[in-house]
Amino acid sequence: MDQPKFRPKPLLNSPFFAISPAKQLKIYSGKPRRVQLQHLRLSRIRALGNSDYSPDPDEPPPSNSNGNKKLIVMACSTVTVALAIANRVLYKLALVPLKEYPFFLAQLTTFGYVAVYFSVLYMRNRSGIATDEMLALPKSPFIIIGFLEALGVISGMYSGAMLPGPAIPILSQTFLVWQLVFSILLLGRIYSLNRIAGCFLVAAGVVLAVASGSDSDQMLSGVGIFWPAMMIASSAFQAVASIVKESVFLDATHRLKGKLLDIFVVNSFGSGFQVYFTTKLLYIESMLFLYSSFCPFLSNLKGIPLTELPSYLKTGAACLFNVGSNTTGCDGAPTLPLLYIIINITFNISLLNLLKYSSAIVSSLAVMSSVPISIYILSLPLPYLPEGASLSPYFVLGSVILMVGLVLYNISWPLQQD
Repeated sequence: MDQPKFRPKPLLNSPFFAISPAKQLKIYSGKPRRVQLQHLRLSRIRALGNSDYSPDPDEPPPSNSNGNKKLIVMACSTVTVALAIANRVLYKLALVPLKEYPFFLAQLTTFGYVAVYFSVLYMRNRSGIATDEMLALPKSPFIIIGFLEALGVISGMYSGAMLPGPAIPILSQTFLVWQLVFSILLLGRIYSLNRIAGCFLVAAGVVLAVASGSDSDQMLSGVGIFWPAMMIASSAFQAVASIVKESVFLDATHRLKGKLLDIFVVNSFGSGFQVYFTTKLLYIESMLFLYSSFCPFLSNLKGIPLTELPSYLKTGAACLFNVGSNTTGCDGAPTLPLLYIIINITFNISLLNLLKYSSAIVSSLAVMSSVPISIYILSLPLPYLPEGASLSPYFVLGSVILMVGLVLYNISWPLQQD
């Protein structure tokens, strides 16, 4: 057989993608470079994920693969937004009966994570979805995730119990700024100008929307600087944890030879270490309590001496189930706290699933889009929160700016970015 006069240079020189240069020229001749690279990338992933897979060189490139990915992300984003709204509203409602026991609620939520996540992980491991190879991944990233999430949950619970409802979503929007910064520092990401502008437009729209109303200027009156600062710090801890989770997925793709890491592996081990560090932080908090009389700043933490821990847990459990004689102010329990825990766990699974198919910034933007609706609901008279607030036309204007930011961020969304 005569050899071709022209021998093209291989588009991808890899032992996992063994297609001759002549066949590559036949497949991709006249096709856009972007389609060539996309098909090569997907073919390599399939070959890495299944050793028995042999791609047909005459098969046309899957032109709808990028569209399918966008549909998956849009569906996951819609579910995440709905759960985010319920999670934000129930977060404040759950702290109404447990205002004096924020640490108890934080620890109860964490133990709920461990029980649910490890139970699901066990079943998925038995069915072969979560493989032993996935469970054998290095645990050091999960230790970091657990530590950061323990800090975020505890500081968020304490500050959320003291802040007014509409102030919580406002301050938590610093999450996106932290996430953008840390994704550049830790993952080395480079974001285009339209994405950066879109993020800040979303943040500006959210602030404008939630800061409207007749009582907006008195929102943080009498609260001081300590609790808002703690809520901002809580957002920073959670932002870094989400970046570390994303790096775990990226690293697992290489370690697992193209297979996607099961999300319950990340959830389970992260929550397991979160329980450990939450307990350790209780001891640190108790030490701070000893010095609170010398430092008024530390007295805001309302530390729990170790000698009073059994009594604290007992009264916290009594308030949670609303039983006993000393349960004044526990109206709404156990329905609100338990409902919050269920929605919170479901929301975190949905959020991590969105992170798996997109990026940390996309997931945070989906969560941010739920903020105006959450603020509107929290501004209404609610059970156990009878105070309401009127919303000005700036709320509508802020929502429009938010949507413009989302559209700007998603313009020209190629697969290889983020």
